[in-house]
Amino acid sequence: MKFPRSSGILLHPISLPGQFGIGDFGDEATSFVEFLAAAGQRIWQVLPLGPTGYGDSPYQCFSIFAGNTLLISPQRLIDSGLLTNEDIKDYPIFPEERIDYAKVREFKARLLQKAYRNFLELGDSDEHESFERFCLAQASWLDDWAFYRAIKDAQNEKPWYQWDKGLASRDKKALDEALVTLSDEINAQRFYQYIFFRQWSDIRDLCHQHGISIVGDLPIFVAHDSSDVWTNPHLFKLDEAGNPTVVAGVPPDFFSKTGQLWGNPIYDWERMQQDGFAWWVTRIKAMLEIFDIVRLDHFRGFAAAWEVPHGNATAEHGAWVNAPGRELFSALRYALGELPIIVEDLGMITPDVEELRDEFGFAGMRILQFGFGGDAKNPHLPHNFINNAVVYTGTHDNDTARGWFASLKVRKVTEANAHLARARNECLRYLNSKGREIHWDLIRASLASVADVAIAPLQDVLGLGSEGRMNLPATEAGNWNWRFRDGLLREKVSKRLREMCEIYGRT
Repeated sequence: MKFPRSSGILLHPISLPGQFGIGDFGDEATSFVEFLAAAGQRIWQVLPLGPTGYGDSPYQCFSIFAGNTLLISPQRLIDSGLLTNEDIKDYPIFPEERIDYAKVREFKARLLQKAYRNFLELGDSDEHESFERFCLAQASWLDDWAFYRAIKDAQNEKPWYQWDKGLASRDKKALDEALVTLSDEINAQRFYQYIFFRQWSDIRDLCHQHGISIVGDLPIFVAHDSSDVWTNPHLFKLDEAGNPTVVAGVPPDFFSKTGQLWGNPIYDWERMQQDGFAWWVTRIKAMLEIFDIVRLDHFRGFAAAWEVPHGNATAEHGAWVNAPGRELFSALRYALGELPIIVEDLGMITPDVEELRDEFGFAGMRILQFGFGGDAKNPHLPHNFINNAVVYTGTHDNDTARGWFASLKVRKVTEANAHLARARNECLRYLNSKGREIHWDLIRASLASVADVAIAPLQDVLGLGSEGRMNLPATEAGNWNWRFRDGLLREKVSKRLREMCEIYGRT
């Protein structure tokens, strides 16, 4: 799909400021949308919005359909009459610029349980009818999710493959008994999703009122411990005990000498192809109901995936195994029409991956931080861009622009660090920059390029250093918890960004 010339900002909602320990869909989200509009932006890109599991990564969610209830706004619950000011008056003191997930989960769980009880006891008939309509419309995934989440609570948060045998293997008698025992908690989980999607719908509607489209990330793989694998084990390469025979990752690369071992189970593509990829059609359709544009993470996995035998400690000893990407996207296009998709065509990209991208007209990605230190043919340098591309100063996996540039500075050039000095010098020469505002220099280069879409992380727009980094790939701790302080979305920032966008025809 051809995207109009435009620009936007990458910011995951958890990074919004606010008093309740994590960004949410309340007033701060509204203020951010208004900032985007004032800055002439037409895109808000977010990371996956699902309920996070181990490591709090949005790329390892307990469900590909459910929403992360930590994003529900307590203030909006008060506005809708489901909570009172009294219910939140004793909220904990949270860190301002980092997320304490354990504390936030405990606090939000208590509020959501209170809101559910109030809904049952005090909700009017219109509210109950709205809830029932939601449950009917989303039953294809909602019932499985609510059941999974209720059992997981009852099983002390153990992954599904460690549950009691009858529940793990989905024995009918065990499931029927659990349905009766856990009926109230199952209904509560449905209600929490109802609230999540109602609040997100309000945010999306506000974006559309301002002419802003939302780009949402879709991870290629799903977490082993998820409602999706528990309810569809036949669609994955698992053994009889429910353990993966092979897991996903990438071989050694720029980010890690031993590769990245993600641990996700691999799809049984032959089985999926038998019913015309119905599971994928349902998944993409659901994503296009909450996002306007979908970014497919790790696109090369649709041509071939790096499969590592289960039990390996690193991703070094795997193999590339072909995937039926052409057949999959043909089925998706037949079922859903033209697909508004951006693809992450980064890393070890082979000609078959490029052919798959171009055959379906998907927009690829360019990262300015990757452009320096090589030669003039580097595809991440603006003079080599094509129109059908999305250029980023950096992504959630990169350091911030200022942090990256600072990392290139060396006191004494040696054989070991010469590549850093070379990249820094090339960057300054290419951008005709002194380096004092390298973040704005990179933003200007992206906006001036021929790429149809230019996106910058908010950290770069605000000129933050490495303290604003969101994720360091191949590490398990300290990620996904950055938030920006209230008061940073100043008028002078939005005005400067808007003026740049006007100059380069992106408003």
